[in-house]
Amino acid sequence: MRDFIEVIVSEVGRVLLGKEDKIKLALTCLLSDGHLLIEDLPGMGKTSLSQALAKVLGLSHQRIQFTSDMLPADILGVSVFDPKEGQFTFHPGPVFTQVLLADEINRTTPKTQSALLEAMEEGQVTIEGETRVLPKPFFVIATQNPQSQMGTYPLPESQLDRFLMRISLGYPDATAEKQLFLGGDPRQHLKDLKVCITPAQLQDIKQATQKIKTSDNLLDYLQRLIHYTRVSADFSYGLSPRGAMALLRAAKTWAFMHGRAYVIPEDIQALLPAVVTHRIAPASSARDQGEHTLVIKLLNTIDVVAS
Repeated sequence: MRDFIEVIVSEVGRVLLGKEDKIKLALTCLLSDGHLLIEDLPGMGKTSLSQALAKVLGLSHQRIQFTSDMLPADILGVSVFDPKEGQFTFHPGPVFTQVLLADEINRTTPKTQSALLEAMEEGQVTIEGETRVLPKPFFVIATQNPQSQMGTYPLPESQLDRFLMRISLGYPDATAEKQLFLGGDPRQHLKDLKVCITPAQLQDIKQATQKIKTSDNLLDYLQRLIHYTRVSADFSYGLSPRGAMALLRAAKTWAFMHGRAYVIPEDIQALLPAVVTHRIAPASSARDQGEHTLVIKLLNTIDVVAS
């Protein structure tokens, strides 16, 4: 089953050049039943990543462009009266898909942002008193512009916590950018991407990732990392139990993707910035350092082996 991972990453890499590590993080999110938040400038390949992942995995895909005047019904759907039938007929919204690109999610109001909360957490939505189950897998890739840009609404902590990871794609390196110049818009290759896996095989991989073993020493290391965020003067609040469980779940998937049957400290270290930075807050005395700097400091402070 691990052979599928390299094939999937390679195929998506035809569209998202030079971003193999980011593709692996996105795939880790999906296989861990999480959701992904991408914070970056426009034009970095966020939409291409979601479309390519859906195509290669054989999953349905929908895109929502969030705007300030959007309503929850634009996401969830609405019942419309059918005069011929004499009854209301439900018209599902774009949330009823397997891969949902919530583009520029922080350009809409908190009320509309919260319409995704139940969907992301429970895999279902309640509309007009009726609960409707979403397709499986259900994977949200949300993008947000930097808060320094005009017309953005900060995501509340409760919604940020629904995202397993927050990453930034960043600018391509010189080699990848030259390939872009020579080969043209990589999005033209989207239609040529091949489906690399069946739904049954995808489900088998998801189940296999959670059978990855963890040793007592590994869990002790994880607990020391978590404890530091809760007691250090650098943080106004630390990592919650739900955040800690999310980190462990993702680490198991990461270990599987790299051909191991057990989690090692390097798996946790590789994922910690993506999983933790949006779940913690710097104390006022450390605000100038930023979340990412504090997470790196955390990794450098806590030893793998207890002293």
